[in-house]
Amino acid sequence: MSVGTSVTPRTKGGHGRLGSVLSGLVVAVGCVLFLGGFVVGAVLYQPFSVPTDSMTPTLDVGSKVLAQRVDGAEVKRGDIVVFEDPLWGDVTMVKRVVAVGGDTVACCDADGRLTLDGKPVEEPYLPAGKPASGQKFSVTVPDGKLFLLGDERHTSMDSRAHLQEAGQGTVPRSAVVARVDAVAWPAKGVLERPAPFAALPGGVSHPGPIGPLFYAIAAGCVLILAGAAYGPLARALGRKRPAATTTGTGGGKVGA
Repeated sequence: MSVGTSVTPRTKGGHGRLGSVLSGLVVAVGCVLFLGGFVVGAVLYQPFSVPTDSMTPTLDVGSKVLAQRVDGAEVKRGDIVVFEDPLWGDVTMVKRVVAVGGDTVACCDADGRLTLDGKPVEEPYLPAGKPASGQKFSVTVPDGKLFLLGDERHTSMDSRAHLQEAGQGTVPRSAVVARVDAVAWPAKGVLERPAPFAALPGGVSHPGPIGPLFYAIAAGCVLILAGAAYGPLARALGRKRPAATTTGTGGGKVGA
């Protein structure tokens, strides 16, 4: 009669076959999340570098932003957009939408605020105590057009610089290339839509899936590292564990 202890099957690396299967599965899931997040992100988003200080303090000079490719019809008040307009020199520019078709946008009221259809708009990204514009204007935005301003109102070359042109400085919605959703560097994360614009008709837009994509990529990195680390850890622990021995019972002979 022979009696022996049960030993878990081992792989050539010295760790259990079940552990190897699970670690491989973890790495595979991690790769799907990591690569899938990058692929979807590359389809939906386009990186841009901010060339001037016209959008400070929201976007610093040289900031790396992620802008979602959207149709101009999806743009709402308060959005920061990337656009190209031949009348503005046909170069890529980044500005904030402050008025859309049908709005009458003017500046400034007695308190130095921008107004839309006669109602003042508090702009939280502007310096406190300073007027929303050093230049007075009043424009009724045509349908299908946008009125754009930089957050740095005293240096920005925006719609105010084109008031004497056709459309009074407005830009066609079709000129919009993308909408800025997040600042990748310096890491500011997802940009919040200005709350005062949310109370206006049509409300504000919502960021695209930049948050979930970031978490998917981060989770993929963690799973890949965890799965890859299983083998070395299992081998290290296996070397420290005493070897299993086979014992008999009742003083009987132990044989193969």
